[in-house]
Amino acid sequence: MDPVVLARIQFAANISFHILFPTITIALGWALLFFKVRFNATRDEAWMDAYRFWVKVFALSFALGVVSGVTMSFQFGTNWPGFMERVGNIAGPLLAYEVLTAFFLEATFLAVMLFGFRRVPNWAHTLATFLVAFGTTMSAFWILVLNSWMHTPAGYEMRDGVAHATDWLAIIFNPSMPYRLTHMLIASGLTVAFLLAGMSAWRWMRGDTSGGVMRALRTGVVLGAVLIPVQILVGDLHGLNTKEHQPAKVAAMEGIWETERGAGLRLFAIPDEAARENRYSIEIPNLASLILTHDWDGEVRGLNEFAGQHPPVAPVFFAFRVMVGMGMLMLLVSWVAAWRIWRRGGINRPLGWALVGMTFSGWIATLAGWYVTEIGRQPWLVTGILRTGEAAGPVAATTIGASLATYLVLYSLLLAAYVYTLFHLARRPRSPEPEELGQNDPLRPLPAAAMTAAE
Repeated sequence: MDPVVLARIQFAANISFHILFPTITIALGWALLFFKVRFNATRDEAWMDAYRFWVKVFALSFALGVVSGVTMSFQFGTNWPGFMERVGNIAGPLLAYEVLTAFFLEATFLAVMLFGFRRVPNWAHTLATFLVAFGTTMSAFWILVLNSWMHTPAGYEMRDGVAHATDWLAIIFNPSMPYRLTHMLIASGLTVAFLLAGMSAWRWMRGDTSGGVMRALRTGVVLGAVLIPVQILVGDLHGLNTKEHQPAKVAAMEGIWETERGAGLRLFAIPDEAARENRYSIEIPNLASLILTHDWDGEVRGLNEFAGQHPPVAPVFFAFRVMVGMGMLMLLVSWVAAWRIWRRGGINRPLGWALVGMTFSGWIATLAGWYVTEIGRQPWLVTGILRTGEAAGPVAATTIGASLATYLVLYSLLLAAYVYTLFHLARRPRSPEPEELGQNDPLRPLPAAAMTAAE
């Protein structure tokens, strides 16, 4: 295969594996803070039970996210040296800000979250939880600033073929950044909502009806039910922004070849790029124009206006439908579960199995959305500045292929081990805290009256 294609596949494999874990840690940090604040307010040990379980999931996810992120960064120097040569004056500082303002907070205070509950004052433990949650969000902020700038660059000028910053505020708050950041943060919230609900439902069906399990279950269901309609609204706004700045991507998402008014929404089709048409198309008349322009007869530009300048159509078209379809399924399951909890006080076994089946639905939706975003940017690596092929390094195809095969095997094993570990943790009985140990436990300190009698 072509070395550039192999390098693209390798980077896609790395980022697909890596993004799974920040997608969890970004929102799970705030869920842990919620559990801790509820414990502080009520002194209900069930909230701390939930905290103790999910902080282990957070730590495991954080570790895998760091390792896979480091591996991914190496590829900028090996497979894509042209990226830093052309836009390193902007990309370098943004990546440095991510490390300085975010990673140090996460790495420093995670140990306090894990091991400091009985070693530091309660307020310090709560503060550490907040700082870790804030750090994960700041990490996402800086990475998405860079990613958004690559899609809609602003605040720069070209000198001798190299991008130089002229306005850092324009770079940071580039046209697509607010929409992309909000969309990703809510996606993380939905990923965690269904992870909380799915694993808690699985524990409940195995007979664990402890307070911590039930509180985590309700938290996940309510969070999912609230966030999914918000995500639909944000997705609509993001789509309008994309139509303005990246019309070729929107045309690929909708499978629209010719510019037309009253464009139909294609529920299903098989795009044929060679013939420049869709096969077996099933569509709803005028609905694409209504969604994209808020006008039944609005004009949507077609792919034929961007000959040689538009992304591969089929991957973007199908990934977009996977993302939207998973979102609709999230809406259905979360609302049914929320209604059942509200009216009946809990879920039943069929609904429990549905939640278990949706445990990693956030990963599927996030990956599909990420493929729409990144494949939809092609043939550009940085829109209008750097094409993907121009950034590739002189690495032999055999070298890239060998490392790609190694990555795929390793990541498959790590992902299987991660999922197995999560459910292994869920199967283990909860370890009692010292104050819950029985009176005859030799490790439990004797009360003062008993010590006096013994003397």
